[in-house]
Amino acid sequence: MAGFSRRHFLAGLSTGASAMALQGCSQAQQSAVGRASRNGVPGSDGMADVRLQNAVVEFDGEHQAGIKEAQQARANIVAFNLKEGVDRVGVARLLKLWTEDARRLTAGIAPRGTLEPELLNIPGNLTITVGFGPGLFTVIGAEDQRPDWLAPLPKFDRDQLDPQWGEADLMLQIGSDEPITAAYALRHMIRSGVDYVDVAWLQQGFNHADGARAKSTTPRNLFGQFDGTVNPRSEQEFANQVFIADDSPAPSWIHGGSAMVIRRIRMNVDTWEKLDRASRENAMGRKLDSGAPLTGTEEHDDPDFAARDKFGLPVIDPTSHMARARNPLDKPQQKLLRRPFSYDLPPEPGDGQLSNSGLIFICFQQDPREQFIPIQSRLDEVDRLNEWITHIGSSVWAIPPGTDVEGKGRDEYWGQSLLETHGKG
Repeated sequence: MAGFSRRHFLAGLSTGASAMALQGCSQAQQSAVGRASRNGVPGSDGMADVRLQNAVVEFDGEHQAGIKEAQQARANIVAFNLKEGVDRVGVARLLKLWTEDARRLTAGIAPRGTLEPELLNIPGNLTITVGFGPGLFTVIGAEDQRPDWLAPLPKFDRDQLDPQWGEADLMLQIGSDEPITAAYALRHMIRSGVDYVDVAWLQQGFNHADGARAKSTTPRNLFGQFDGTVNPRSEQEFANQVFIADDSPAPSWIHGGSAMVIRRIRMNVDTWEKLDRASRENAMGRKLDSGAPLTGTEEHDDPDFAARDKFGLPVIDPTSHMARARNPLDKPQQKLLRRPFSYDLPPEPGDGQLSNSGLIFICFQQDPREQFIPIQSRLDEVDRLNEWITHIGSSVWAIPPGTDVEGKGRDEYWGQSLLETHGKG
């Protein structure tokens, strides 16, 4: 009864009232830890717990958190389908609840009605990011506000997609450097939405630990490769590649947001490990130790695709992963933000493999039709890495812009502009 009364009580509140209730505690928490703590506080191993306890990522802002920030050590990406009978009003109630809860969770403050406040003592850079799937727009009666690119990706020839990892109505990306916090935030958000949504799928991944990330700017996947070398780094690059501009033809409610693609990639680690290092590097086009192109010495060196070895053969194989991911040199490059997480599960009975490992490949961009799809089309056509990977899941999400607890020209809750200005029923 406590959970029931909480949900229905909050549903009747205006967002302004919720914002006033949250403002004091949120600002006090963030002031106490300091915004600089988002990047971690250097210290000895003995200071790790203190660092993560004070590591708070600000929830409100121009863009949602969980995009520009470095990948955390743990990630829970969970998709939902709306329950039968939930309409636009119900979706608005859900997103008000979720926004309030996420705002408090990420600040290290217990959401209303929680019985486990101790599980939030270490925020550990917790971020919670929401995404909207194609079906949401049908439910709220706003198909004309669905971005043109928000649709299932085209079927690539090498795909072996499992429907269990496919499209859904809503998605939450939950990341934290503290495993207990990541698990609790997932549980709470699922429980908070229980009257409105059912879980469609859950993908759980991991990355380098918080302390290790400070020593390596680009994370590695389970093949030992750097993943994200060509990511945007400057504010201008993010503006040009990731976030949807105000002058974009996309619907105005998503200006300041982004497009998210999630691909689940099975990696055949068993056969990959049978290769010597030279073969692995040739398949990638990069050196394993430094991440440098085979023609360079540093990770961010420009590759020389014209270079030849003593036999007259290309130093970088034209069918290597790096070479195929890049557009032909006489055309503009397609660029996006890669933010992947690895997964490692028990072997599946009967498949003959010693491992069940792979990559939850997540990327953000302005328009998948202009960025992800052309890149993946080239890789699907030919890529030496294809011998060891299989794409088994695919979904596309509209990521609304950031929020503000007081409005201030931004939505107070996720999707407010979409839900209160557009839609019917």
